[in-house]
Amino acid sequence: MAREEPDANLGGGVFKFRLAREGEGTSGGARTIVALKRDERMVMMFGFEKKDLANIDEKDLKAFKRLTKVYLERSELEMDRLVRDGELVEIKSPQAVESAGKGKP
Repeated sequence: MAREEPDANLGGGVFKFRLAREGEGTSGGARTIVALKRDERMVMMFGFEKKDLANIDEKDLKAFKRLTKVYLERSELEMDRLVRDGELVEIKSPQAVESAGKGKP
């Protein structure tokens, strides 16, 4: 789960996070659009550099809201299958990877 609060709630479970580039801060960095159900699931749907795209438009936002509904309504088993089938890629935080490794001999 994200450790920081989103920079913008775009409605319908869609949030925007600003990502800093080393030495530049967040103002000119990248942005990511995510589907988020707090304390349950976060799905990164789109990332872009601020220099390449000022923001998403209303048409894109509507599409992200429809996609968010699909992602957030899926069961854990369905999400696991999408990852297993290569349709989604699971990104684990360094802390999650470290915790998983502690349980192994």
